[in-house]
Amino acid sequence: MSISTRVGLTGMAGRVARSYGRGDGALSGYAGAISVFGAATGAVTLAAWRSGRRPAPLSPYELSCLCVATHKVSRLVAKDAVTSPLRAPFTRFEGATGDAELAEEVNGRGPRKALGELLTCPFCLAPWVATTFMAGYTFLPGLTRAAVAVLTAVAGADFLQLAYAGAQQRTTPPEQRDA
Repeated sequence: MSISTRVGLTGMAGRVARSYGRGDGALSGYAGAISVFGAATGAVTLAAWRSGRRPAPLSPYELSCLCVATHKVSRLVAKDAVTSPLRAPFTRFEGATGDAELAEEVNGRGPRKALGELLTCPFCLAPWVATTFMAGYTFLPGLTRAAVAVLTAVAGADFLQLAYAGAQQRTTPPEQRDA
């Protein structure tokens, strides 16, 4: 690509970012994240094509487990207190928001802001997580099935813990409940 083409594309990207109206520079970071996602997905697809590997079709049960595991990993990375060191370079702690989850404010500008928003948004992480699982089903199916099973069990246990705590709260007289 010639220098004049690069300068033209850079100028156009700057004009688009300014007209979009978001002053924190995250738009260029989002473009970078999209590029990384596309390149990684393309590389995995090319590797699968060249090696002749294909993931086995997922049964409805396996797809359900994949959905639950994707949800669990996305929330674990984006909200769990234990994974806060991964998010700390991009966020500021605000407080607890429920059982084992944190509220964090994304800080920074540009790509740092975009990465922070990705890491704190379970909805944003889910496509990355699901794509990673599908790459695992393609290249390491046994290990991936085991990981999905463990994560599905952990998500089920979380649900049961919350249901138990809710039932316990409803059956405990108000004067005996923890504040």
